[in-house]
Amino acid sequence: MAERLGPRFDLSFTLNGASVSVSTTTATALADLLRERRDGRGTRLACERAVCGACTVLVDDVPRASCAVFAFEVEGSTVRTVEGMAEDGELSPVQAAFADNAAFQCGFCTAGMIVLTEALLARDPDPEEAAIRDWISSNICRCTGYSLILEAVRDAARRKRETAE
Repeated sequence: MAERLGPRFDLSFTLNGASVSVSTTTATALADLLRERRDGRGTRLACERAVCGACTVLVDDVPRASCAVFAFEVEGSTVRTVEGMAEDGELSPVQAAFADNAAFQCGFCTAGMIVLTEALLARDPDPEEAAIRDWISSNICRCTGYSLILEAVRDAARRKRETAE
């Protein structure tokens, strides 16, 4: 079976602040590696075509659909998942804002939305409404209608600005 998946190789990268070395195949998607080998259950798989955004992770601080990234592409990179967003055991301001604003219904897209919001706020700590809408439009939510997600992003931006002061 392994031959059908391509040759094996050793991969090293940083995952949520920890060094990782793992043996994998050239055909392994980053999402599969995170979910099956690194207990990254927040990285959801849905469309597996880089359309829905449920599997969004940060690779060197850039949001990427991990279903469409081969694991070998992150060699030497820094990868952050929703599991790596918490700070000292406490929810990050973005995670707390999503929880406090009930910015989820079924929760399937929530991890991807949180990761995407972290990336947006790292680039623009006080985004305009149009920028927020543009960023979150890359991730599909089939339950909430987005209004609570928009509110959570605005709240997260405010929280992050307050903690930075």
